[in-house]
Amino acid sequence: MTPIPVNPDALPVPSGYSHGTLIGNTLYLGGQTALDENMKIVEGGITEQFRQAFRNVLTTLREVGGRPEDLVSITLYLTDIPGYQAHGKEIGRVWRELAGPVYPAMAGIGCTALWQPEAMIEILGVAVIPEDRLIRSAAGDSVRAEQGG
Repeated sequence: MTPIPVNPDALPVPSGYSHGTLIGNTLYLGGQTALDENMKIVEGGITEQFRQAFRNVLTTLREVGGRPEDLVSITLYLTDIPGYQAHGKEIGRVWRELAGPVYPAMAGIGCTALWQPEAMIEILGVAVIPEDRLIRSAAGDSVRAEQGG
């Protein structure tokens, strides 16, 4: 099996990395911060940064026909664990709004800084997409999202 880069048009164009890498039906989701379409970290604190970073993760997941329930592991890198904990209920509501009531294995790791200095969170993960939803191009070198997903 050959790894296939997954880079949705809706996310910033990557340089030196991929937003995701698909091998077989397993998608390895690259770390996503709260970058918006203008390549700026969203304002509004940890809850809004979580919302945008998780949206970015889900955008990559959907690009290969995946759904939130296909996530098997999520890792959160946090520059302020107490701040994240203080907003846990709000963040939980955002998770349920975007992904529903399904929770994969998760880890939260404190770190001193992320790639963008204003970023407070980076999310990466792994998903396993059922073969019946995984759509590949005829050439086999790119993947498209399921229509009507």
